[in-house]
Amino acid sequence: MGHGAPTRRTALKAVLAAAVLTASLTAGCTRHGTPDDGRAPHRSQTPDGQHTAGTGSVLAVKIDNVAAARPQTGLDSADVVYAEQVEGGLSRLMAVYATKLPEAVGPVRSARESDLELLRQFDRPTLAFSGAQRKLLPLIDQAPLRPETPGAASGAYYRGSDKPAPHNLYLRPAKLMAGAPGKAALTTGFRYGPAPAGGTVTATRTVRYPAARFTFTWSADEKRWLVSLDGTPARTTAGKRVAAGTVVVQHVRIRTSRFHDVLGNYTPFTETVGSGKAEVLRDGRSFETTWTRQGATDGTTFTGTDGSPVDFADGQVWVVFAKA
Repeated sequence: MGHGAPTRRTALKAVLAAAVLTASLTAGCTRHGTPDDGRAPHRSQTPDGQHTAGTGSVLAVKIDNVAAARPQTGLDSADVVYAEQVEGGLSRLMAVYATKLPEAVGPVRSARESDLELLRQFDRPTLAFSGAQRKLLPLIDQAPLRPETPGAASGAYYRGSDKPAPHNLYLRPAKLMAGAPGKAALTTGFRYGPAPAGGTVTATRTVRYPAARFTFTWSADEKRWLVSLDGTPARTTAGKRVAAGTVVVQHVRIRTSRFHDVLGNYTPFTETVGSGKAEVLRDGRSFETTWTRQGATDGTTFTGTDGSPVDFADGQVWVVFAKA
């Protein structure tokens, strides 16, 4: 009997501790519902407040691509820019950084289910985004990546005064990563080298979505494909023309995902695992190829009509996912 009181006190402490834990988890779930959700694994900070997580892999940033979001910031520093279709036939970009980090990137917008499959090709990439559909959040939590949102890394984001919200959220990459991880982290499966023989002389190529379009025009002077978005030349905030060394028009299956926006529009899911046809544009020519990505953790290879791998030109690569 003499031990009864301590036992009751111990039990009471356990109940209170469980209640505190439950309240904490509930608060975390509520936070998921905000536009800028706060989910990220624990990570250390340097004395100046910079995060050290993700320094060994690429940084992927979801970037707005409607007219109100342009000109984008930091897009010209990306190694690879992926263009995907989203709700309403509009487009969104994912910029991947490995060899250098710009001072700022944006405008940053929300993630989509397709991003998780696309990013599996990298080793625990850092994904910077502003939020996601509520039911998608658990999948992002379970994915082998480091999610970085304004709620999780508030010091890395800021609101600009150049555009109205929500098109004015920007990221400072140096606040998330100690430095660029380097070319070895760019495990896309792409090969770089001399242009293959043959090809078709191509001056311009346009890819259309229901409510967006991308046009790439060859510049012999710059030896680059000049990018236009919805018929308007794409420029950086400094006025520099956005240009790519290689453009890939990758024909893929685009199906309806399980998720939709607040208006009930279902998000397209872009399937990037499998195989299909693709056009590789480089050096003013277009090369017919077959793309193959055997599994989500694999990169994508491009094979010419003669069965040989097709090498890309040095410089930025744009991959536009077009409906097969």
